[in-house]
Amino acid sequence: MKLQTIAKLCCPFDKHDLNLKILAQDLEQNIQEGLLSCTKCQRIYPIVYGVPIMAPDEYRQTALEQPVLDRWKLEYGIEPGKLTLGQ
Repeated sequence: MKLQTIAKLCCPFDKHDLNLKILAQDLEQNIQEGLLSCTKCQRIYPIVYGVPIMAPDEYRQTALEQPVLDRWKLEYGIEPGKLTLGQ
């Protein structure tokens, strides 16, 4: 995901701006892994394999996300439970 694309995104629930935390980039500086967080509702959306996961919780496929979330917990100390539910 390119940085220019992220600037165009907003929270799908309340339409507020998103903050970005980059965890991994490729050689062209495209974001491969990271976190988008809403400045208002504090929901967190992971970027996995360059794709932001911004679907409602009931449509998310945690089995596909789980290996990456488990690795993030080990490498970055990020709790997976905080990534799947709105706060």
